[in-house]
Amino acid sequence: MSANNPKVADTPNSNTEKDPDDWTTGDEPMTGAQASYLKTLSEQAHDSASFADDLSKAEASKRIDALRQKLGL
Repeated sequence: MSANNPKVADTPNSNTEKDPDDWTTGDEPMTGAQASYLKTLSEQAHDSASFADDLSKAEASKRIDALRQKLGL
């Protein structure tokens, strides 16, 4: 793989990680995978308030990130 591939570049302008607030589909309902992972993380963290069925993709991503950080993952 080329070192100049922007899909895998480790730079501040890389598109491998984007702020959920900037997602064009961030307002859509969270995906099934997000719901499952968020539910698992909220149970592991004993933080049931972090899970809700009606979250957007962006909000689910933020909560997943926060729980991962809380759990040290």
